[in-house]
Amino acid sequence: MVQLAEPPLVMGLTDERAATIRAGTGPNVLRDHRARPWLVLARQVRSPLLMLLLVAAAVSFFVGERTDAVVIGVIVALSVGLGFVNEYRAERAVEALHERMRHRAQVFRNGTLTERDVTELVPGDVVRLRLGVVVPADLRLTDVENLECDEAVLTGESMPVRKKPGDPALMGTVVTGGTGTGVVSEIGAGTAFGKIAVGLGERHAETAFQVGLRRFSGLLVWVAAALTAGVFAVNLVLGRPLLDALLFSLAIAVGVTPQLLPAVVTTSLAAGARRLTRLKVLVKRLVVIEDLGDVEVLFTDKTGTLTEARITLRETLRPDGTPDTDVLRYALLCADPPGSNPLDDAVHAATGQAGAGQSGAGRSPDGYRVIAARPFDHDRRMASVVVEDKPGNRLTITKGAPEAVLGRCHAVPGEAHATAERLFAEGARLIAVATGDGDRGDVETDLRLVGFLVFTDAPKAGAAAAVDRLARLGVTVKILTGDNPAVAADVCEKIGLPAGGVLTGDDVAALDDDALAAALPSTTVFARVSPEQKARIVAAQRRGGLDVAYLGDGVNDALALHRADVGISVDSGTDVAKDAADVVLLEKDLGVLADGIVEGRRIFANTIKYLLMGTASNVGNMFSAAAASAVLPFLPMLPGQVLLNNLLYDASQLAIPADTVDAEQLARPSRFDLGLIRRFMLVFGPLSSVFDLTMFALLLRVFHAGAPLFRASWFVESLATQTLVIFIVRTRRAPFWRSRPGPALVLAVAGVVAIGLALPYTPFRPDLGLAPIPPAILGTIAAVLVVYLALVEAVKRRFRMAAPSPARPRSPNRRVHRRAAPFSHPVRRQQGRVSG
Repeated sequence: MVQLAEPPLVMGLTDERAATIRAGTGPNVLRDHRARPWLVLARQVRSPLLMLLLVAAAVSFFVGERTDAVVIGVIVALSVGLGFVNEYRAERAVEALHERMRHRAQVFRNGTLTERDVTELVPGDVVRLRLGVVVPADLRLTDVENLECDEAVLTGESMPVRKKPGDPALMGTVVTGGTGTGVVSEIGAGTAFGKIAVGLGERHAETAFQVGLRRFSGLLVWVAAALTAGVFAVNLVLGRPLLDALLFSLAIAVGVTPQLLPAVVTTSLAAGARRLTRLKVLVKRLVVIEDLGDVEVLFTDKTGTLTEARITLRETLRPDGTPDTDVLRYALLCADPPGSNPLDDAVHAATGQAGAGQSGAGRSPDGYRVIAARPFDHDRRMASVVVEDKPGNRLTITKGAPEAVLGRCHAVPGEAHATAERLFAEGARLIAVATGDGDRGDVETDLRLVGFLVFTDAPKAGAAAAVDRLARLGVTVKILTGDNPAVAADVCEKIGLPAGGVLTGDDVAALDDDALAAALPSTTVFARVSPEQKARIVAAQRRGGLDVAYLGDGVNDALALHRADVGISVDSGTDVAKDAADVVLLEKDLGVLADGIVEGRRIFANTIKYLLMGTASNVGNMFSAAAASAVLPFLPMLPGQVLLNNLLYDASQLAIPADTVDAEQLARPSRFDLGLIRRFMLVFGPLSSVFDLTMFALLLRVFHAGAPLFRASWFVESLATQTLVIFIVRTRRAPFWRSRPGPALVLAVAGVVAIGLALPYTPFRPDLGLAPIPPAILGTIAAVLVVYLALVEAVKRRFRMAAPSPARPRSPNRRVHRRAAPFSHPVRRQQGRVSG
């Protein structure tokens, strides 16, 4: 127990003085998230291929090939600019997200305790700490009331550290018990936590999505390296100038490598983040959106998610179930101040009708004064105070979970258990209240049961619809709660969530890891579980090979939030929960979360479209160019033409993030499967090359085209085939009539094809090395294009039927699971299930 004293008068700084100090120290931040254009630009130009190409172009300029060099330089600049604009917009989106995610601290300003953004704290500010907050700066403690801090983030020690006046409270540590007041000594990067964080930088484990993209990029880099080396060697053997051979080879490499993949991904994620923000979902990192689409099992608490979180005190009862207002009087004396927790807030709200007094230090209207207190914690599951109405006449008041409090009572009336069971069966939440000798050494023993507080929290109106929607998305919902199992099961029944099996914390403690994993499929409700048990349950579910999300907003949820693939908290949650989470909901609603899951799957599907486009047509066209250079007496395209073709193609693909996605691709989680993408490249890349080589033969044998006409004709044909094929690749269905593309994609592709078709007729065509294309060749290009698209559609159907569904790996590592591309079979999981 801790002795309470009259609180000292605290003035703190004035706002004017704080502003003066902040002008010298800066804000209380470790690092800001402002978009830095120069860093974004540096990422665009760090490609070794681009650097080699620019060097070769510069050499070409100085040896007399100035037109080609200027064309190459302009095209590279446009390509870099295209990527820069899109990635910078994404950076601005991240900046806007971080502006929305704020932490508040209680600080004394102008003699008043108020809440301010933690970034506004300055050395000398007086800060108030309470249960569940993350210490916002390094403090020197001046006053404590049973204060304990978890310093594992700095020391690795799992046990909380008891604090006394004069001790430091360090930024980033978590208040796990009691309250305290301290003066800010260091802020931002000057804190102990800040020095470590700034030294390490901001590092995050790779997500499954990032692993897949990295492996895909690596695959194309190998393809590009093989083509580049081969083309360069062949052109040297054929006696072509060294510089021409080098420029052409590098242009082929640039054409194969996914130069705009980062821009396409970040554009998709940034657009998704903006949409989710409008839907009241904030993501702390853009890639988390795609992780959200992976979710297959959702663990959630009950209060505020499945219920309204408007807890009201229904009645106060003696152990035999008859009404008694004394129970409320005792409970009020043991209640935390208003705003501390929903149950005590309901007690305070009820006293306006019952006429009871205030709790806390000082005297209540009925003469009692609180002289010592032991706050609630999740191990004891109770809170106690010692009060006296006159010197020497002390009384202990304890309230908490009925099982915990009744276990500390002597001679519990027989009807008390029956009363509790009846109320639990009705779905009520119960708090037991007991009294004892205030002079005893251990005041929480040998208590006398006074009665029960009976609370109600109605199921949320939209909870049933949200749970049903999650089930249709293939997401299993399970409940982790500190409440009574009967209460949790009653809520499940009211919202249509099949209760399935129920395990209590004691049940979980009795199971080893293998037995717990075996019990998970048949269990929906985990009740009276501790924070450590929540984390253990989440970890056991992940070891089963499923992607797991955890939704929680309290201090006791932090461990489980860290263990989940996707940690989700709410804006009204504790600081420690929001810091541990990947996603923050501005509204605690499963319907909002379902929107986030759908958005994650939509982004994944659209990103896969870009990857498949790169393998279906781009690689094929570059292979065709490489092959043609070995047999033609001239280069099939000049280096500048290859780069211009690639630039126009990339520009059309930037509309993919805005494309629509078929319903079946959103209905279930998908998996990233590099093997399937590789097979797609091996099937559709050669198919594209066959039509390119056919076009080459027609141009040479039928139309007897010279170099400028040949290049112009193939420029148009290759651009049309590799851009229009998106309408085939983007869907499993028949294009257009069964799956309509997004208007932005249609306009982008049509615009790029129109530009490519117009270039051979522009006044600057000689600078590009192009010539006007006769109508006969244009008609031939159109016919080849129609046959190509029809054949791709036919092969796509057979490829989709033949593609195997890869087995899901079972990995305990955070967010490293493989996902299948849209053309694999849908993952065969139980349809429409909600539990287990």
